[in-house]
Amino acid sequence: MNKLVFATNNQNKVDEIKTVIGDIFNVVSLKDAGIDIDIPEPYNTLEENATQKSRTIFNLTKEDCFSEDTGLEIEALNGEPGVNSARYAGAHRDFEANIDKVLLLLKNKENRKARFRTVISLILNGHEYQFDGICEGSIIKEKKGEGGFGYDPIFVPGGEQRTFAEMTIEEKNNFSHRKKATDKLLGFLSLNGKKMFH
Repeated sequence: MNKLVFATNNQNKVDEIKTVIGDIFNVVSLKDAGIDIDIPEPYNTLEENATQKSRTIFNLTKEDCFSEDTGLEIEALNGEPGVNSARYAGAHRDFEANIDKVLLLLKNKENRKARFRTVISLILNGHEYQFDGICEGSIIKEKKGEGGFGYDPIFVPGGEQRTFAEMTIEEKNNFSHRKKATDKLLGFLSLNGKKMFH
């Protein structure tokens, strides 16, 4: 089975990606690959940050790898938190504080429209390819659900009444931005992987 190093320290993201990719590729987290670094995300776009992460791991390992960067973009907040989603309330990546900040900023706003956007950067045989996925939805006024991670307890995807945090991973994948981007990645690998892998 072909190995792909996933440039993340977030086990929740690894678990989500694995439910999409299944057994087609052996997805290995940074921890499983024996890599203990926190890759900086210094750029103003998801695309540039995704590239930064995959390039960093490729330069370290010289192995096929991919990364993703995801942002929650809220219309009434001019697209914030966006690339700063993980550190919206401070550098310590406290998602409870991040959620509280979003709810406070939206407190008196009627427009609750938001979307999650994911960009995946794949490096295969030294060449980079990017794939994106978007999930439109809205921000509710209080947290609901115990599952998921990040902003999942306050995000309801379009066409649903439940938050991502009230869904199983399989249910979330019916809407998920990360699933859509991963499907594009998987389609590309299915078409090109066999002839491009060593």
